[in-house]
Amino acid sequence: MACAGPASGRQRVSMQEHMAIDVSPGPIRPIRLISNYFPHFYPFLEPVLRAPDRQAMLAPAIPSAPQLQPNPEPEGDSDDSTALGTLEFTLLFDEDNSALHCTAHRAKGLKPPAAGSVDTYVKANLLPGASKASQLRTRTVRGTREPVWEETLTYHGFTCQDAGRKTLRLCVCEDSRLRRRRRGPPLGELRVPLRKLVPNRARSFDICLEKRKLTKRPKSLDTARGMSLYEEEEMEAEVFGEERGRILLSLCYSSERGGLLVGVLRCVHLAPMDANGYSDPFVRLFLHPSSGKKSKYKTSVRRKTLNPEFNEEFFYAGHREELAQKALLVSVWDYDLGTADDFIGGVQLSGRASGERLRHWRECLGHCDHRLELWHLLDSVPPQLGD
Repeated sequence: MACAGPASGRQRVSMQEHMAIDVSPGPIRPIRLISNYFPHFYPFLEPVLRAPDRQAMLAPAIPSAPQLQPNPEPEGDSDDSTALGTLEFTLLFDEDNSALHCTAHRAKGLKPPAAGSVDTYVKANLLPGASKASQLRTRTVRGTREPVWEETLTYHGFTCQDAGRKTLRLCVCEDSRLRRRRRGPPLGELRVPLRKLVPNRARSFDICLEKRKLTKRPKSLDTARGMSLYEEEEMEAEVFGEERGRILLSLCYSSERGGLLVGVLRCVHLAPMDANGYSDPFVRLFLHPSSGKKSKYKTSVRRKTLNPEFNEEFFYAGHREELAQKALLVSVWDYDLGTADDFIGGVQLSGRASGERLRHWRECLGHCDHRLELWHLLDSVPPQLGD
């Protein structure tokens, strides 16, 4: 090396000699992730909030076989429901009109299985119960992952008893028919216990969507008509056989015409009787005992529906005292071409009935020209003439 003069007392190193000196500090260690210094609460991982191992950092690098270790940083959000998006909607229980209103506003952050835009709609069901009997849906919004519907779905015949025991399920579904795709599972769903609602007070929600979970149907229920092989967690099929539907009737004794006006307005949540999961319902009326005049009526048939609207009215002549000793038998049937019609459910209004049926009959005959509308739960057994 070149040396400086004796006056300076220091050695001088040329640039070439400086670059030739081995200044490597040792083996290169991988840079630790900054996420390792923050707490993560994963029950299946050991705690990652720890100081670096000083001995491991000072030890020489020894090549070894790679080992698989759990990744403390999962891709995306650790909550699957958040990854599926959110749904904004409003619920209103109209107790005065026995109706439940569900307004679907918008969805955000939807994650369809295929890339690109998506055509979506919202499907609603009341659980427990037959899925098609309480199924309502919005229109389809095309070509967006941030759809806005602003559409209200209404369940008629919804009572306080329903609010206490039923749950509303909302599904965001892809309309595959518009793009000629195979029908897949919903993009996400959510469930709201309706017991949380306050009558006549609207409540808004903004809830994360979750994956749909299906369970295998018991073998004893596989042969039921109109049912799929899989069902929801609540086992709606078991409750399906208990409730046959409801009917909205109006009664009014007309002093001008001298008789009873019976209005068949609508039915909701009827039991499906056909293989396609629907029914072709109509209503029969019979005033018993018959006085020789016309006492039997029948509405028109509504095709392929479980929530038919009739809005038909029939007249029975007679004094109030005579009608009070009789019984009005109302039955709902499924029309079958070429075979016997299937009984769906029935109700009997008379002075020997009980509950809402008795109140409806007495108030109608006790007040002239007073129209009273009430919902009635259908019985699974046909009304008996001898009762």
